[in-house]
Amino acid sequence: MKHWCRMKSLIGDLIVVEQDGKLLEIGFSTGRRPAKPPADGSESAAPFEDVIRQLEEYFAGTRMVFDLPLAPQGTAFQLRVWKALLEIPFGRAVSYSDIANAIGNPKAVRAVGLANGRNPIPVVIPCHRVIGKDGSLTGYGGGLPIKEKLLALEGIATDTRGRKNFALFE
Repeated sequence: MKHWCRMKSLIGDLIVVEQDGKLLEIGFSTGRRPAKPPADGSESAAPFEDVIRQLEEYFAGTRMVFDLPLAPQGTAFQLRVWKALLEIPFGRAVSYSDIANAIGNPKAVRAVGLANGRNPIPVVIPCHRVIGKDGSLTGYGGGLPIKEKLLALEGIATDTRGRKNFALFE
């Protein structure tokens, strides 16, 4: 049985979903696809104590790494991309081509972008840390203002042209 709860945060209301003690989804209340509670789940805050604590610590600037059991649902390719996203350190940004190279498929830049956009556990799986190769901001499920807030929280500055001052991970 899935459980879900609503959480207020620095970036707006979130819907958090878990099953069997593992985080399945974090959904934004705004953006391209506003999240709705799962029809096959029940509302209960009890299973989310650790998730909420860690997210609150992150938004307060005191947590850089999450330690949560995750169970994102996706294709084998999407799971490889999301695993690579987990390797991007706090405070760093990378390009889609960096992720494509990291998963051993340098020609899959567009597919990486699509997988990044389908990340079911944003913030915890840090898809916000992926930007255009030229440093430009690109899409984000919760909207670009939320992406900018998350990057700013991590000390990744945005200049007035919407480009990022970023460093690639090695």
